[in-house]
Amino acid sequence: MDLIVLPSNRPPDRFYRGGRQITDFRGEPPAASHEPEDWIASTTSVFGEPGVGITTLPNGVPMPTAIENDPQGWLGAEHLAVFGPDTRLLVKLLDAGQRLPVHAHPDGNFAAKHLGHAHGKAEAWYILRGGTVHLGLHGEMEGAELRDLVERQDSASLLSLLNPIDVAPGDAVFVPPGQLHAIGDGIFLLEVQEPEDLSIVLEWRDFDLDGSAKGHLGLGFDLALNAVSHRHLEKEDLDKLVVRGPRAGSVLPQAADPYFRIERIVVDGRQEIAPGFTVLVAVQGDLAAAGEAMPAGRTAIAPHSIGPIAVSGHGELLVCRPPTPEHRA
Repeated sequence: MDLIVLPSNRPPDRFYRGGRQITDFRGEPPAASHEPEDWIASTTSVFGEPGVGITTLPNGVPMPTAIENDPQGWLGAEHLAVFGPDTRLLVKLLDAGQRLPVHAHPDGNFAAKHLGHAHGKAEAWYILRGGTVHLGLHGEMEGAELRDLVERQDSASLLSLLNPIDVAPGDAVFVPPGQLHAIGDGIFLLEVQEPEDLSIVLEWRDFDLDGSAKGHLGLGFDLALNAVSHRHLEKEDLDKLVVRGPRAGSVLPQAADPYFRIERIVVDGRQEIAPGFTVLVAVQGDLAAAGEAMPAGRTAIAPHSIGPIAVSGHGELLVCRPPTPEHRA
């Protein structure tokens, strides 16, 4: 197999505005007003919409089918032995054309028990354009109190429960499952996550979403809110979830290791990236990888079987990978 360059893959009609920063980053024609996410190397469908969001490779084959046909070539024997034919990874570009709602994602145990899904949804953000994000409760919260705020759709009070964090390009933030969070208006980021689309949405006023019907994953809020942490996120624990950058090498907090990896590579000449299933995102400059041009805004998949990835040119490259077998969640 060769390096596979990918066009954007934007699920339509999402419940929040955005997409222009993806268009500008990729140098593509303008998109619709509610296409704020580019799902890269996706084996994941939008929740409740089978097939929507899955990457179709340039040869017309859906990515899950391609992996099923040659799992070792795509993922490598070591990964396959521990994780099976599962990429353990979804990468996104996300343009917040408005502040995202306060929401959270279940962990693997909750997702398996109540939804029959193979993963929860931990995620991490690498900031490309800064602003303010909100993460974790700054005080204890009783379940009934949180349920009441959801019932009343008190958006201001819900947001005020969370810790605001100012972020700049090159910063990285890890969002553990269960932690309430929101991404601020105007932020543009690269997201890595477990390969699921599972969100418990606590507010939906001013969003194109019927949250009373769709905000709880079909479980009802009384059950769904059990997946949400009600505990105060201490400052020292919050600080461990944020890495200030930019810096070369691994960019994510150590707590992300069981879920996924991002490495930032500053290329000035020629170098080699270790083999393994990899998603490449060219952030700036003029690069080539495995013989393919990688100008700023281009994304590509490197299957394990292509071996070490030769990179040349001058610029910045983000290397996204699943967890190593020894760090599995």
